[in-house]
Amino acid sequence: MKKILPAFSYIFHPIFISVIATFLYFLFTHSDFKTAETIFIFVQITILTIFIPVAFYFILRSIGKIDSIMIANINQRKIPLLLQCFIIILLVQKSITIERYAALHFFFLGALLSTLTALVFLFFNIKASLHMLAISSLTVFVFGLNIHHQTNAIYLVLFFVIINGFVASSRLEMNAHSPKELIVGLLIGSISQLLLLFLWL
Repeated sequence: MKKILPAFSYIFHPIFISVIATFLYFLFTHSDFKTAETIFIFVQITILTIFIPVAFYFILRSIGKIDSIMIANINQRKIPLLLQCFIIILLVQKSITIERYAALHFFFLGALLSTLTALVFLFFNIKASLHMLAISSLTVFVFGLNIHHQTNAIYLVLFFVIINGFVASSRLEMNAHSPKELIVGLLIGSISQLLLLFLWL
């Protein structure tokens, strides 16, 4: 089991969470959108939240600003989190609008709030687990989608609750975080989504 646990840190890396959230959003709302529109938005979010950050990561690594894809060092986290904030702002202003994609819009606003919170905490030398921040945000979002669309997807919610545990165990197994940092990340991610949840339910 110890050999398997690290895989959860890569499969559910924060960089993939926006794409997973988008996929699940359209899974719940597929009848409301044309296939072409769904593909366009999905590709757009994939480029903005995966390809651009990965390219930026290689640039930062080449100039010595980052030494690992997990970004363990507190000071090394500031620039990637700032980039994430700019990407999310671009998405909610130009693409994922409240008029067209309300639930997904508020998910990204929650992601922006949690990212900003994690960034501010860094200036007080408080390190939050970005993995737990991301997966807990996604879990609350899936919970909200389940309620909003009145579907019986309780097993999907339960699946992500369990995944939270696997991701936390993975981070501990890899000595990437202390239990306190995992809890801080969990609280930031879930509370940020919960604060906005009732605006779109």
